[in-house]
Parts: sequence; C-alpha cells; structure tokens
Amino acid sequence: MEDSPPDGRATQRIVADAMAAAATAWLDSLDAEQRSDARRPGPRDGPDAEVERRRWNYTPVDHGGLTLGRQRPAQQSLAMRLVATGLSAAGYATVCTVMGLETVLDGAEGFRERGRFERYRDPARYYLRVFGEPGTDAPWGWRLGGHHVSLNNLVVGGRVEAVTPCFVGANPAATALLGGASLRPLGATEDLARQLVRSLPPDLAARAVLLDRAPSDIVSRDRPRLPAGHEVLPASDGEERLALSARPRGLPARELDAEQRQLLGHLLGAYTGRVPDGLVPPVDLDTVHVAWAGSTEPGRPHYYRLHGPRLLVEWDNTQNGGNHAHSVWRDPQADFGADALAAHLAEDHAG
Repeated sequence: MEDSPPDGRATQRIVADAMAAAATAWLDSLDAEQRSDARRPGPRDGPDAEVERRRWNYTPVDHGGLTLGRQRPAQQSLAMRLVATGLSAAGYATVCTVMGLETVLDGAEGFRERGRFERYRDPARYYLRVFGEPGTDAPWGWRLGGHHVSLNNLVVGGRVEAVTPCFVGANPAATALLGGASLRPLGATEDLARQLVRSLPPDLAARAVLLDRAPSDIVSRDRPRLPAGHEVLPASDGEERLALSARPRGLPARELDAEQRQLLGHLLGAYTGRVPDGLVPPVDLDTVHVAWAGSTEPGRPHYYRLHGPRLLVEWDNTQNGGNHAHSVWRDPQADFGADALAAHLAEDHAG
C-alpha cells in the first residue's frame, strides 16, 4: 500500500524545513556586503521591520534585497533553490518563464536604456530577501520581487503560515514561437475565466459583468492591506462599479451549475496551485463571487475578480492592446501571515 499524503499541517512543516535549509545555505554563501542587502530583521523586531516585510510591488523598481545579478552563479542556484521551495513544479516553471520574458520585452522595446538602471528590462534584476533567522522558533520569512513577480512567505512556529500576496504577470502575455506556436505563461489563467463567463446564461452574465470596459490595472494594486469594514478602494478609472471593498461584488458562485463550478475550481487551482499542495486550505466555492469587466472576446482588454472572505483574485490584461497581463492572489484576512503572527505574539505576551 502506498503511503498516504501528509495532511496540511505536516505539509506546512515539511515545506518550512525545506525553506529554512535553502535560506540558510543561500545566506551562508554570501559575503558581508551581499548579506547586508539580503537580510533584514524578522517580524518580531518591531513596526519598522514589518513595514519593510510588507512592502511589495510588481513593477521594475527596486524591490529591496539582493539581486540575482549581484550573485555568482553558484549563489544564484542557491537563491533559486529557495524560490523553488515555495512553489509547485508548475508554479516554479511559470515564474522562471516570466523572469525570462524580460529579455523578450527588452528586444520588443528596442534594447533601449531607461532611468537609472543600466539595463531596464533585466532578467537578473529580481530581488531576494530573508527576514529574520531561518529555522528558529521565531517567525521568519522571505520575499522574491521583481518585474511581474512578487512572492511573500512567512514561517511561524515551524510551519508555513502565509504565501500571499502572490503576484505573477506577463509582458508580453503572448508571444510567437517557431512553428506557429505561442508562449502564454498565464494562458490558462485567462482562458478558463473567459470560458466561465461566456458559459453564463444572459441573466447571470448581466450580474457577473460589472462593466463593458476594463480598468487599467488590478484595483488592489500593491497595497499591503486590503479593505476592511466599510473601506473602499476605487478603480483606476474611478468607476464605482469596480471599486473594491470587503463586500464582494458580482455573481455568487453558488448560483453556478455543476459544469460552471468545475470551471471555477480549475480557475482557482491556477492560483492556489502556484504553491505546493497542502499549504493552503481548499476554498469554499459557495463563498466566492465572480466578476468581469471589459470584452469577453480573446485579445481584447478585460479584467476579472474572484472574491470571498479568504480569497481575492484579480486579473487584468488591458495594456499593450490586451497583451500585458497582471494576476494576483491574496487572502484578505491573512496576507503576510497577519493572523498567525498576531496569535504567535499574543502567546508570547501571555507566557
């Protein structure tokens, strides 16, 4: 008989141990100057440390950390070993493809210089940073950030407690390959959502499609915290129907039929499947609302949102004529491990 797969808590510990071993090996390989950028205080070290840990972005700016370009090849390999511990095999391949697209984008833009960076579209300008001491009882975490990638992980009590915000984008979203093929790193993430919305009968589609045009970007942007209570985040173009609040908008998934619910499950898997199996609990589809904006025709600008109490997924493909995609997966209640960290600190004070 085959061994049963580990349960969620066991998986959280197995992955946390792998993360700690990889993070320690990477840090040990660095010289003092490299470590000064690669390491920052952990979550227990005060509000300033937490401001830095919860800072994230998805544009080609300084994300904070040690870039791959400032590392020797062996160090780069150790860095990517750490990154791989937080991703599934498919998630790792997707992230690596997105990073490699920087060279494609560089060519599409004419290999021109821009700003203070010697190479603006640079596949080596991805920043890795560790927060705290890996493998100890104290909470610790790590972040990989760069153009169109932001991975944020927190370990508390020897378990992986947070893997969001998790952002992956692609520019170009689709590019031609030899033989008439096309490279679309996030293609299924787009196609499944379109298939779901186009399968809706008119009465349900009218409730799911909030607007006939898409916002210029994801509404949550790179904010470290999502709305709570009556707070509202306006869409980039000021459209009230696309504003983001704690209350989901769109069509409740409980009104979908069996085939549509299956499509929604596959779509959610394209987000939660970015990380190793067992790290996050299954999403209750009955709590999720589906919303869309823009055209449902392939190649046209569009946006969608999946929103529930423990889930926010946003996708937009609006820039560059609908060939520049952004996608983010967040937990409104526990981004950056806020809930687990608060419980841990409360236990410390109680002790």
